[in-house]
Amino acid sequence: MSSNIQWFPGHMAKALHQFQNNVHLADIIFELVDARCPYSSINPEIRKIGRGKPHLLILTKADLADTEMTQSWVRWFRLHGYAATSVDSKNNLTSNQITKIAQQILKSKINSDHAKGIANKTIRAICVGVPNVGKSTLLNQIIKRRAAQVGNRPGITKGQQWLKSSRNLELLDTPGILWPRFQNESIAYKLALTGAIKDNLYPKDDVALFAIDFFRNHAEQNLAKRYRLTGDDLKLSRVDLLMKITKNAGMLQDFNRGSMRIILDARRGKLGNFTLDELSIAKSGLDNDN
Repeated sequence: MSSNIQWFPGHMAKALHQFQNNVHLADIIFELVDARCPYSSINPEIRKIGRGKPHLLILTKADLADTEMTQSWVRWFRLHGYAATSVDSKNNLTSNQITKIAQQILKSKINSDHAKGIANKTIRAICVGVPNVGKSTLLNQIIKRRAAQVGNRPGITKGQQWLKSSRNLELLDTPGILWPRFQNESIAYKLALTGAIKDNLYPKDDVALFAIDFFRNHAEQNLAKRYRLTGDDLKLSRVDLLMKITKNAGMLQDFNRGSMRIILDARRGKLGNFTLDELSIAKSGLDNDN
């Protein structure tokens, strides 16, 4: 992506500072990552600040990702020593699932508290993730009521608030946070396509072309069916294919609208479930920055 894109505005720096100031209040960090790009949506700043604190990676939006790839990523994280689980925020079992995992991670601390005569102590978790990762939706599911604002765009959660669950669990909600510099443009494209970067902060055609490349390589038939493409169409250059899709969608030569159509169709599952991150990108492990 162009270096002049400012995806780390002042409010994100402030939110990161707030997280740093409040992380000591929590027993565990719940870091939410998008199951469609579970590796690319891990925030290296969160790992640095929270180093040494019990940490659970929660792969959200699993219902929009490739099921087998999500399972493979959860196995990979666990194999490399990271507690991880995947969730569908619409599943009524989410609250029990997350609470049980947190209790298992904190088993030693809980046993120590019991030995001191402290029983059923509330677990305090600080929740953090990239914008639009589905954090507020998940939190509302866990606490069984609508307390966190929900919206299908980044920047909904403006401040930090403690939310009380009925299962001895308190959660500190935080705004979505990106990090100041991406290592490569592929990460930027993935985060833009899945909605972590505000739509006015990146060139739509670049992200749409990235999406075209991905779906042509991984779900060609879905692309063809959605946009009424022929076999010859699918052999076009990606720029010409974007022009063809724009025309087929009735947008004449409005390539910006055509690009946004592709982006929104991908996010809404109109092109099928997908996972942008291949396991091969994780060769060096999580100790290296994204």
